[in-house]
Amino acid sequence: MVEAEGLTKVYEGGVLAVDGVSFSVAEGEIFGFLGPNGAGKTTTIKMLVTLLRPTGGSARVCGHDVVGSPNLVRRCVGIVFQDPALDRELTGRENLDYHARMYGLPREIRERRIGEVLDLVGLRERADWPVKRYSGGMMRRLELARGLMHYPRVLFLDEPTLGLDAQTRRAIWDYILTLKREEGVSIFLTTHYMEEADRLCDRVAIIDRGRILVSGAPGDLKSGLGGGGVLIARTPDPDGLAAVVGDLWGGARVTLGEGEVVAYVDDPGRRVPDLVRAADSAGVPLDSVEIRRPSLEDVYLRYTGRRIREEEASPAEVMRARMRARMRGR
Repeated sequence: MVEAEGLTKVYEGGVLAVDGVSFSVAEGEIFGFLGPNGAGKTTTIKMLVTLLRPTGGSARVCGHDVVGSPNLVRRCVGIVFQDPALDRELTGRENLDYHARMYGLPREIRERRIGEVLDLVGLRERADWPVKRYSGGMMRRLELARGLMHYPRVLFLDEPTLGLDAQTRRAIWDYILTLKREEGVSIFLTTHYMEEADRLCDRVAIIDRGRILVSGAPGDLKSGLGGGGVLIARTPDPDGLAAVVGDLWGGARVTLGEGEVVAYVDDPGRRVPDLVRAADSAGVPLDSVEIRRPSLEDVYLRYTGRRIREEEASPAEVMRARMRARMRGR
């Protein structure tokens, strides 16, 4: 449904936003880009939906070239942007009807489809409320419904839960999975939430500084780290502790984070006493030791050398979150 080969975007001033990415999205699949702010996620989506012209490479959506056949691409895709794009003075039903008219859907099809998508996202009872009375989660659900009005074959979701609280975010995840199951639509989403990518995506690509570092099914990426578990040791001397871990378990995969050493080992709980004794003998202080199963965050740390700080939003994201909070409160 989506094929990109060497897709590249360079903005004015020589800013390289997307650096030769290649990937594909299969029919009926949820494929995700996982990465921090500025990684090139939104730029990639804008090229795929024909809002930006690529600087290099090629891409096809539903078999149509994004440069050579932009109108055909637009007819087969739906998109939910990061920023709210609803008319708050109109009702939910009127927003959907307006969108359907833009795509030229006849009246009888519009009316039937509005009912279908409202049921899909659980908004039929509030369809005739002005959107300004909707909560942030309801607005996001309405945007999902609007993106489906014209029967798209591919739905693009750019940070679909940005600015929502944890409970609402999980509810939106359930609706996205319902879209895949009941509409049979292929979904391309971007996110910087590890749990979101793990929960929703059949396959995920970790993207950083415009380049795809690794891609695959979340389970395969996690198992590919090696070892049966994760041992996280926090210390003011990570280099010293990494040397201790290397002496103890030479074959273990080790990653240095900010003030911590992460080791991927079999039976990590059994190894904690050995680590504590070895660190003490070497004079390396230990603040804490934690054990758990591998996560996508460990995969991200392995390939980038740092964690995504989800709590550190960009100024633009902070502004968007504040706007949504004000809109919910009105």
